[in-house]
Amino acid sequence: MMTMNKENVMDNSQQPQKTKHFLESVADYRTNFDATIEPLLKDNPKRFVIFPIIYDDIWAMYKKQEASFWNVEEVNLKNDLDDWIRLTDEERHFVSHVLAFFAASDGIVNENLVERFSQEVQVTEARCFYGFQIMMENIHSEMYSLLIDTYIQDPKEKDFLFNAIETMPCVKKKADWALKWISDSKATFGERLVAFAAVEGIFFSGSFAALFWLKKRGLMPGLTFSNELISRDEGLHTDFACLLFKHLVQKPPQDIITHIIREAVTIEQDFLTNALPVRMVGMNCEKMAVYIEFVADRLLVELGCPTVFRSSNPFPFMELISQQGKTNFFEKRVGDYQKASVAVTETPHLSTMDITDKDF
Repeated sequence: MMTMNKENVMDNSQQPQKTKHFLESVADYRTNFDATIEPLLKDNPKRFVIFPIIYDDIWAMYKKQEASFWNVEEVNLKNDLDDWIRLTDEERHFVSHVLAFFAASDGIVNENLVERFSQEVQVTEARCFYGFQIMMENIHSEMYSLLIDTYIQDPKEKDFLFNAIETMPCVKKKADWALKWISDSKATFGERLVAFAAVEGIFFSGSFAALFWLKKRGLMPGLTFSNELISRDEGLHTDFACLLFKHLVQKPPQDIITHIIREAVTIEQDFLTNALPVRMVGMNCEKMAVYIEFVADRLLVELGCPTVFRSSNPFPFMELISQQGKTNFFEKRVGDYQKASVAVTETPHLSTMDITDKDF
């Protein structure tokens, strides 16, 4: 006869009460939120002129992004096709579907930046960052589209991948989660800031890791190099979201933050362990699920919350890009694309950068 764990019975009985308290917490936070007292959001008639710099930390992040500019012409794909042919059918399926998700996701990030964040944030330094980020997201999207166009010869398959949001349910699920935050008229800026930190810091993390696994195997040098560049950029974007979050006066309560992060973790784990399992490229699905939790915990810490998963990094090769707020990866030059003239420039306000030159 099956016996039920007493703690589980208590947890199940308490769930409706927990849900009620959570919904009340969300309602209270949204009702009391006042954008006019938020330094980032209140009207700023001086927003049209950059100087004098008021937010040195935000400006430093903009200059860091500016120093990391690259374009698709700098990525050499000529040797990738030989490796592509050598991949197994499962490996090609996995890589092409991950690229399809990435190709669409950068457009979704830009939709949010153009339609919401750039219009809401009134701080010039942050607007500079968002303007540059929009350009970089366009480059990322072009890069992923070029990779698909290079690797996939069949026109029907290519069209299927380019329209992944409509043709692939696993991609649609992730896209819908991000899009709901763009269209949510009730969610505060703080909630949406956390959500898009999760999009760029969690939704991308597992796929980045899977592509870095190919680099570890010495495969697809053009793909893995572009992945290196893009993962650096996306980590910086996540760091920037965390920086803006620290400037909020009315931060969302921890239970709201944790709820958003947990949702993102569940979706990403399902994506890479069920819908598009990483075992297709020789990775361990259980370890991937743990890695996503590890990344989420690092993000929670940067958002001022305690860890909830307490997972350690199961992939030592990913230590350098483990989406931390002050990650080592984003203090390194990648492929010599750090613009030295920007990186070392000092202004009357601050020394913009201190980036080491160690190899990835």
